[in-house]
Amino acid sequence: MCRLAAITSNIYFSPMENILALETMKEGHDGSGLGLTLKDLGGNFAELKGYPILSGICSKKGAKTLDDFMDKAGFKLKEIWAPKIKPVKGITQRDHYFARVYDYPTSYKNKPMREKEDLLMNIRLTLRKMGEPDESIFAFSFYPDVITLKEVGDPLQLAEFFGLDRENIKAKIILAQGRQNTNYAIYLYACHPFFIQGYCSMTNGENTAFVPIREFLMSRGFPGYIGYNSDSEVFTHILHYTVRQLGFPLTYYKDVITPLKESEIEQREDREALKLIKQSLRPLCIDGPNVVIGFTPDGSCFMVHDAKKLRPGVVGGVKGKFALMSEECGLDSAIPKRDKSKDIFPMKYDTVIVKPHAEEVKVWNQLQN
Repeated sequence: MCRLAAITSNIYFSPMENILALETMKEGHDGSGLGLTLKDLGGNFAELKGYPILSGICSKKGAKTLDDFMDKAGFKLKEIWAPKIKPVKGITQRDHYFARVYDYPTSYKNKPMREKEDLLMNIRLTLRKMGEPDESIFAFSFYPDVITLKEVGDPLQLAEFFGLDRENIKAKIILAQGRQNTNYAIYLYACHPFFIQGYCSMTNGENTAFVPIREFLMSRGFPGYIGYNSDSEVFTHILHYTVRQLGFPLTYYKDVITPLKESEIEQREDREALKLIKQSLRPLCIDGPNVVIGFTPDGSCFMVHDAKKLRPGVVGGVKGKFALMSEECGLDSAIPKRDKSKDIFPMKYDTVIVKPHAEEVKVWNQLQN
């Protein structure tokens, strides 16, 4: 199993809070990798929210390839953040870890955001394809106000390696995964969280329905539905497909991945819509055990489980700061001063949603209208 630590706040905080929460849950991950995705950035990035940020890793050769490609594509570099590496025994240092802030090409500056999103995704996919054969370029995300950082190793040691306890890098939403290397060779594109066009998720569990889900998504003709070095990446793509592509409310994500029985559907006022969703999107049903934590472009954070409910998950906090964790001890680490009687342990019908700016948390139950 992996361990998940997500925090959403109305003030900026350090990713060290997530990493220390992962450390308390260490029995649930083997220290084989760390993935971080930060949204709504502070520090120097707070003044650059309208500009896309390319996050990744490259070799010296890849750096030149990257610079040449981005220049020809019309992107002008505005800012570079690179962690100040402190060598740590057991962690193999790569040449360049980066978050590069760009200005859009002139022809795209006044385009609608949806067209900009497609451009950014296609650029990221092209860079990934260029760098994947020799691992000269890893491109994890390319989107405004988002940074993604991944590496192989123990999360706490990687925090020291990247200097996250010293760097002035903060955000209002941070997702972190401590990896348990069970099903795949350790490969950075298999490390959660996964990100596409403002949608992000990470998962603890096994996706036994991976193949039919992957085949359905790839048949949609959307260029971003590729990769799948991890069976959990499809959860991010289902989220993207459900909310962005189909235009459904976030609560329908649960109805897509864990559809109700026919008798249960009849209790809902939107029963006719649910019947069509269940029929047309049946290949997207998951078969766990899984817990999924993620966020959407507006800053909503959520947690859902599959029907088996065999992976732990808890949500709790105070107004202005909530945490979504694999275990209660992780929640204790992140927000110790809270009313623990209000902690939420979502069951198989529940979607827990923390509203943007962490103002409130709500539980939506599938059996309710």
